[in-house]
Amino acid sequence: MEQRNIEQEYKDLINKNKVFLFMKGTADEPRCGFSFRVCNILKSLGIEFKTYNILEDIQMREGVKEFANWPTYPQLYINSEFVGGCEVVEELARNGELKKLL
Repeated sequence: MEQRNIEQEYKDLINKNKVFLFMKGTADEPRCGFSFRVCNILKSLGIEFKTYNILEDIQMREGVKEFANWPTYPQLYINSEFVGGCEVVEELARNGELKKLL
């Protein structure tokens, strides 16, 4: 069995997509309230984004927490940079900073 390079997979995902969200569920079917809220913010701003359902991949779920040094999901990345979780995204959306990041 081939050994996965979780860190490389993670880097590929955030580098190939301008706006990327590691979340519970999918954009169409979020599986937690926080993921739902972040998806709604991005959609309401007309932002195109890609997602990764961390519920389907325990290795990625644990790895991403480590790489970002952030213990919870969702985790939003813009231009390969970690932005934050739900509360951070909500605050950035409220004060207009999220649109500026894009």
